[in-house]
Amino acid sequence: MSELTELYDQVRVCTKCDLSKGRTHAVPGEGPENADIMFIGEAPGFYEDRDGRPFVGAAGKYLDELLALIQMKREQVYICNVIKCRPPQNRDPLPEEMDACRPYLDKQIELIQPKVIITISRFAMARWFSDKKISEIHGKPKKFGNLVVLPMYHPAAALHQPSLKRVLEEDFKRVPQILKEMASLQEEPEEKPAPPPQQLSMF
Repeated sequence: MSELTELYDQVRVCTKCDLSKGRTHAVPGEGPENADIMFIGEAPGFYEDRDGRPFVGAAGKYLDELLALIQMKREQVYICNVIKCRPPQNRDPLPEEMDACRPYLDKQIELIQPKVIITISRFAMARWFSDKKISEIHGKPKKFGNLVVLPMYHPAAALHQPSLKRVLEEDFKRVPQILKEMASLQEEPEEKPAPPPQQLSMF
């Protein structure tokens, strides 16, 4: 059994936070262990919770179309989320839920060792770009150590706002070139995440 398979087994029975009480299935992630590209979304939705797989709804179908733009298939990339269980009514993940799941995501990054991480949620993006807005940095790769992080709009956002579709598709078309030019990118210091609101000083 591979380390990744063991990790999936741990995620499926995880009870580290209260999301485990309402899930149908945990959604560890999927894709080849040697994937060059890792997509990190926010959290499972209704269909993902039902099927135990990431990005299987309308946004997932659009992601497949985006991959086709660069002559790639889903089977060639790794897809996962910041948190592995669906929040009620698809609300935003809570800090404690993200903290509970962070070791799983850390391990996925360690095991896959992708060349490029494409963040497709603001919660994934905040791990590397804590004080930036997606409208400012989408499609602009930054290098952190041996890893290149590329922020993009979520496919669902483009489905809800047609004006973003062209933006997202143009960003996607740059991915093959970014993979080629990785070595020439300047390294950036990894930003520390902002403390949760309850820890902020009032003075």
